[in-house]
Amino acid sequence: MKNQIAATLLLLSSTYALAQVDPARADSLYILEVEDGQSPDKVLHAEPLYIDLIRDLGARKGEREWNLGFGLADNTSHDKYEALVEYEWAPIDRLGLEVEIPFSFHSPLSESSIDSIPGNKMESLKVATQWSFYVNERISTSMALGYIHEFELSDFRSYSEQFYTGNLYNPFLVIAKRWGTSFHTMIYTGPRFSQHFGQSDLHFSYEFHPSFHYMIPGTSNFLGLESNMYFADENHITLRPQMRLEIAHGFKVGIIAGIPVNRKEERFSTFLRLIWEP
Repeated sequence: MKNQIAATLLLLSSTYALAQVDPARADSLYILEVEDGQSPDKVLHAEPLYIDLIRDLGARKGEREWNLGFGLADNTSHDKYEALVEYEWAPIDRLGLEVEIPFSFHSPLSESSIDSIPGNKMESLKVATQWSFYVNERISTSMALGYIHEFELSDFRSYSEQFYTGNLYNPFLVIAKRWGTSFHTMIYTGPRFSQHFGQSDLHFSYEFHPSFHYMIPGTSNFLGLESNMYFADENHITLRPQMRLEIAHGFKVGIIAGIPVNRKEERFSTFLRLIWEP
């Protein structure tokens, strides 16, 4: 009888121990789910939410994702509403492609006239590619080169005069590293060249977007800070605290706040990104 009681207690204690998975173990299991058992190699990285990547670093053939974005920015003379539709996919290993259509709508504040604010418009047709040329699981580091081309468009009320207004050329470099199992850093940087029809000058600016995220153990949810920095005739820096939540398998929601550091006309902003991986 004593032996039976002892065996029962041992079984119960073993069952309880198995049910209690510590956070570090849960996080390791989630990383293994993404990285191991598949080819080619891929490192789990937290991706910034406002200026997101074309596809995951180390993308595997067949991966795809839909994004819907909605934003509101408070300016001194008007409110700006943003929306975007984006589709990204990996036709082959390590190569990502993307098509995005962003929109902007403007509403004047009481002291501003509608003629003094920008017109509503489909901002551009954006096409992009990204190649992960370095993926190292051992040191949890990935690097990629990419290129974005935007066919810039006029506002809706100017379509009869000119529909297609110019081009934006944007090569970029991405360097990402995971520290341990939960801390993620990334740098997204590159030059931007824009040229409008009828103008001989090529406008140049440089972008630098560092980000830092903490991924909650055993999940794809994270908290972090993305910094968007543009250096040109006038430097613009915006801090974007953010979080991502997985609502259901393959469906995530990103919530971003925007805090301008040195922009006189722009105040606080918010942005919501809906992410679906079929």
